[in-house]
Amino acid sequence: MRSDLFGSDKLERESLQPGLALQNSKMLKVELEGECLARTGSMVAYQGDVRFQALGSGGVGRWIKQKMTGEGVPLMRISGRGDVFLADRAADVHLIDLDPGDSLTINGRNVLAFDAALDYDVRMVQGVGMMSASGLFNCVFSGQGRIAITTRGTPVVLQVDQPTYADPQAAICWSASLRTGYHRAEQLGLGTLLGRRTGEAFTMSFAGQGFVVVQPSEEVHHGLGGEGQQGGSGNQGLLGGLLGG
Repeated sequence: MRSDLFGSDKLERESLQPGLALQNSKMLKVELEGECLARTGSMVAYQGDVRFQALGSGGVGRWIKQKMTGEGVPLMRISGRGDVFLADRAADVHLIDLDPGDSLTINGRNVLAFDAALDYDVRMVQGVGMMSASGLFNCVFSGQGRIAITTRGTPVVLQVDQPTYADPQAAICWSASLRTGYHRAEQLGLGTLLGRRTGEAFTMSFAGQGFVVVQPSEEVHHGLGGEGQQGGSGNQGLLGGLLGG
């Protein structure tokens, strides 16, 4: 049988060491010898003795935060020995290695998988408040290990060495040491009063030393898990959030 489909660029890539690696730009390969954590529903294929366990947001404390805020990463634990292939709607996949002392803030909807040894929490985005369409809460990762994130298109990495601003729907991740805030980009005037809009009413601001990763797509926000409330009704109240699923 002959076909370009069977070309060497499409064959399974063998990893030099266990863990997370790119199969291609749209797919993550996990050579599993133990366990890792991944977004629920992201598995597209696997080989070997592999088990999957639903974890919600990854612990009771994080589950409560998710229910209170509408934010979180729906996770599953993958354990065993074998090869697991993960993807998220053909989004681009990128790998980030954290070293001891590193700390990274990531929009949960862009988290695909990460080493089980990493620490993570759901924390408030400081200085942005209710104005942030990227959500009041993001995931903060620290420790030593590898994370796989997704973007819609090829991103740009901005070094924050001067005042830096990004659309909150396009900002994917940034150094956790950066100070975030709110910045009105649209100038108020007669046109604004008449209902004319630029579509750039406000941006997130970043200050300090570090970097911001921005994708070329302004996704409609549905919470960190990518499965949040429709129609912008992201704040359903503590009781409603705790009881709603």
